[in-house]
Amino acid sequence: MAIAIGDKIPDVELRTMGPDGPETVRTGEVLGSGKVVLFAVPGAYTPGCSKIHLPGYIDGYDALTERGVDRVACVAVNDPWVMQAWGDAHGVGDRILMLADGNAEFTRAMGLEADMSGFGLGVRSRRYAAVIEDGTVTSLEVEPAGGVDVSSCQSMLSQV
Repeated sequence: MAIAIGDKIPDVELRTMGPDGPETVRTGEVLGSGKVVLFAVPGAYTPGCSKIHLPGYIDGYDALTERGVDRVACVAVNDPWVMQAWGDAHGVGDRILMLADGNAEFTRAMGLEADMSGFGLGVRSRRYAAVIEDGTVTSLEVEPAGGVDVSSCQSMLSQV
């Protein structure tokens, strides 16, 4: 069952790239305090993710923070090196926390996994965006199929 508005964010280990290599972080720590916008993509470097989704959040970062967002985070079922390289390729810097969910543990805990084995991609995340306030989901927008619409930064600006 998918996470819903009013639910607490699952506390799961993810990876992010630190100055000395991959670091383990807990979602309860990095997503559990303040106002966070989390967006999930099926995969780094995929067309919709690289051309629309991530660039939209980069462009809209200042508008989100002006509306009181403390952190913007991106999660994908990829390894931390891929997430770091993808963020670097787009000039993310320290604006967006790039989270690697290599084993899809967080994605499964959210109930938002998608079996993309038919395309040779294995288990991935559905495309979604959530507003999380002090660890509780206050808004959740899951894309019904394809495209980047309800989970876009523009859409989330109306939710924060």
